[in-house]
Amino acid sequence: MENKSHALAAGIFVLVVSALLAGLAFWLMRDSGTYRSYELVTRDTVTGLQQQAQVRYKGVSVGKVTRIGFDPTVAGQILMRIQVQEGTPVSDRTFATLNYQGVTGLAFIQLDDAKAPQAAPPPGPSGIARLPMQTSQLGRLAESAPAILADVKQVTSRLNAMLDEAHERQVFATINNIGQAAANVARLTAQVEKTLTERLDPALASIPPVMQGAGNTLQSLQGATREISGTAREIGNTARRLNEPGGPLDRLADGTQALGHAVDQFSTTTLPRVNRVADDASRVVRQLGRTATTINDNPQSLLFGNGKARPGPGEDGYAPGEAP
Repeated sequence: MENKSHALAAGIFVLVVSALLAGLAFWLMRDSGTYRSYELVTRDTVTGLQQQAQVRYKGVSVGKVTRIGFDPTVAGQILMRIQVQEGTPVSDRTFATLNYQGVTGLAFIQLDDAKAPQAAPPPGPSGIARLPMQTSQLGRLAESAPAILADVKQVTSRLNAMLDEAHERQVFATINNIGQAAANVARLTAQVEKTLTERLDPALASIPPVMQGAGNTLQSLQGATREISGTAREIGNTARRLNEPGGPLDRLADGTQALGHAVDQFSTTTLPRVNRVADDASRVVRQLGRTATTINDNPQSLLFGNGKARPGPGEDGYAPGEAP
């Protein structure tokens, strides 16, 4: 009995927990918003679209897909029913497209507004309003795929015709010629660069100093020209002043006459006197020379006098070999 009671308690516990989980799931999945239903019809494929897929208006989630099936009134036409939250600005410009989420392959319904009002399809047997649906970019790409493949096939055929054996030889010959031309251009470029580096660059480098020197020389010549002009004007003014009556030339002539008279007077009067003074000065100089010689030979004579002179040859007391 005890084992049956434990089993009964465990069963009741499992049932209670299951009921709580179911209630929690229902509470989490419940949607208390208000929705409006719309229908979409298309002949394009809707690969990746499932029920409960999102409905987005300009990228904002506004609802979900509630039904996907075939239109019973038109064969081959797909009918989708969506729910859109109240307050979503759906108007006569709104249209729907099928978009995909990245690389997952899951599709969703994208609502957007056109620049002009769209002609809405007539309601179906259910009476629910329908929104126009345009082909998605992937659908347009799928529609144009046959034309693209045809163009690719045509281009491939032309390439095969172009790249036959004869054309291949011509292409290789052209490529070789282009390579040789490129090599020649490279050699020519190297020669030109060498010429510019070794010849033209030094010449160009020497031009600025030469031009600067020429500019300095020109400035110096202009300055010298201005100085010469000023000097010429001063010379002209000086010549006019020299030639004026009573000017320096006249005064120089008068001074020359006075100088000639002074020279005559100097020759007749002053010069003889100078000659006599010169003779007297010569005698005085000779006397001073003798006095200096005497003082040099006998310095004590300045204090004690000349004393007695030594006897000369033939005089008493003369001793040969003594200096007189």
